[in-house]
Amino acid sequence: MRAAALFDVDGTLIAGNSARLYMRHLRRTGQARRRDVMRTLYLLLRYKFGLLDIESALGESMPFILGKAEADVRVDAARWYARDVRPHLYGQMAQLVAAHQRAGDVTALVTSATRYVAEPLATELGIAHFLVSQLVVRDGHFTGEVVRPLCYAAGKVHWARVLAEHEGIDLAQSYFYTDSITDLPLLEAVGHPRIVCPDPPLRRLAQRRGWPIVWPRLGDSTMLPLAAAGGEG
Repeated sequence: MRAAALFDVDGTLIAGNSARLYMRHLRRTGQARRRDVMRTLYLLLRYKFGLLDIESALGESMPFILGKAEADVRVDAARWYARDVRPHLYGQMAQLVAAHQRAGDVTALVTSATRYVAEPLATELGIAHFLVSQLVVRDGHFTGEVVRPLCYAAGKVHWARVLAEHEGIDLAQSYFYTDSITDLPLLEAVGHPRIVCPDPPLRRLAQRRGWPIVWPRLGDSTMLPLAAAGGEG
């Protein structure tokens, strides 16, 4: 069986949070109201501290996408990625993805974001697989429904196991890179948990368990070691 290298997106491959960047884009382009932006910022704050009720958040956000044409959202998201997300990509993490690919590992994004965030990033990094929160599309338009389980918290373990079964992956030999304590279930499901710019709860836990922590910086293309060892260097 093969090993995989699984990567969270927000705070791990990119500096910051893609949802915040997307809401700024929607506000700038007249697609969202100020109160929509403020509500999203509130939800992101709760997410940061592990207090987010993901089902309630979905209930509030789904009316925003209901009825929109998927093709329009895909085009808009690609433009947004090129303008607003790509400059936040950690060069060191991109090189680490490439190093895992050269080593023969299966690489995948595992994110609670949608494919419209993940797909442009995966394409740029040459990542064939992306496990995301899936929005239901019927006749080319969003229905306001989602596929469950969401790719969040324990849901990430579910979708990682689906990928593992399909691709012949041994999670016990695999890596998972993330910044968030909400990803603890998947960190504990892989053999090689790797912590990137962690939030305070995850940082404390990683230090107690001896999990390697890496601190990439924007604009720094210095190669990170494949094992990402060495603690908080």
